[in-house]
Amino acid sequence: MAQSPKKSKSRLWFLVHSWLALPIWFFVLIVCFTGMLAVVSQEIVWLANPDVRATKPDADATALSFQQVIDVMHKDRPELAINSMNQPDGSHFALNVGVTLPDGSRTNYYVNPYTGVIQGKTPEFNFEAFTRALHGWWLVPFTNGYSWGWYLVSLLGLPMLASLVTGLVVYKKFWKGFFKPVRTGHGPRIFWGDLHRLAGVWSIWFVAVISITGIWFLIQAILADNHITISSEPIVPVIARDQVPQMPDGSATPRIGLDEAVRIAQEAIPGLDVSFITLPATAYSHISMDGRGWYPLMYQGASINPYTRAVDSQFLLSDRTALEFVTESMRPLHTGDFGGLPIKLIWFFFGLLLTLMVLSGLLIWTKRTAQATAAALKRSERPARGAATRADTTLEVQP
Repeated sequence: MAQSPKKSKSRLWFLVHSWLALPIWFFVLIVCFTGMLAVVSQEIVWLANPDVRATKPDADATALSFQQVIDVMHKDRPELAINSMNQPDGSHFALNVGVTLPDGSRTNYYVNPYTGVIQGKTPEFNFEAFTRALHGWWLVPFTNGYSWGWYLVSLLGLPMLASLVTGLVVYKKFWKGFFKPVRTGHGPRIFWGDLHRLAGVWSIWFVAVISITGIWFLIQAILADNHITISSEPIVPVIARDQVPQMPDGSATPRIGLDEAVRIAQEAIPGLDVSFITLPATAYSHISMDGRGWYPLMYQGASINPYTRAVDSQFLLSDRTALEFVTESMRPLHTGDFGGLPIKLIWFFFGLLLTLMVLSGLLIWTKRTAQATAAALKRSERPARGAATRADTTLEVQP
């Protein structure tokens, strides 16, 4: 029975639609793959670059305090003005120390926390920065607010969440599939289909986390580009000029040591694990301390007056609104950067599952579309052959 021209045309448009969807599949695949790499990109840099490692001089060595590290650096490089110190999550990482050089330029160094020795200069753009930029905003520069690359990637949270919901609706009694084996020896269609379902079932919680946090990144960009803030963090004023104690010669009173400032911050915020310090830029600036506490997804901070030892400002978990408690948890939940290497490996593994799920879906979709296209081409050739045959027959019977 011949297919109607209208139905044939509809099938043609459906095939065109299917092929045009393939670039979207590839885009999703690349975003998932780069996200998987971004989770462990810091560890990959650690493996590739010895300067990033916190190597112990001997087995019994203990880490120096922040002030001791500064003292060693000032002894070795007295011309450096130290601006900040950051201890990455993990004792195997070197400190990241921001400094100002004599010419006024700024740079960052990898500093061994056990010896205080500068091990190397931090590159402005390394593998870690590359993978995170490629995953997060496709390397599209931020010229005026958030880049369109950020919007493009974060928009994927919407169809990802929708695919999770529809997948659970389509896959009846999905909980029975947790231990259903992947069949081999029955062709690629069966293999990739089983792998897609198995990876999908085990990744339900992960897909939910990634899609919801991805949608928040979209909302965050919209709010920021419209100059809307939901933060309740206080603005710390500079120390008034008349409040800066002076020595008899008119100079400012020496500031307290960094270890003393850390002790004061930890007394004010019990359980604070200081990991980021900003040193005073002027005689009227505070020493800022930030770190995680009992809730690993969010940071707390305090601003210490370097002359009076007073905590002039602090921003605690209890100071956050309920909305802030949710939104500030989004980024570490998305990146897995809140529990050290074990959490990162879990995020990496499920990122790999998600990548395989997208890849299997891409392969299944491509094969179906290719088979449907081939069938449509065969159907279009049959009428042409039939018409040619009828024409030849007509010519033969004519006198």
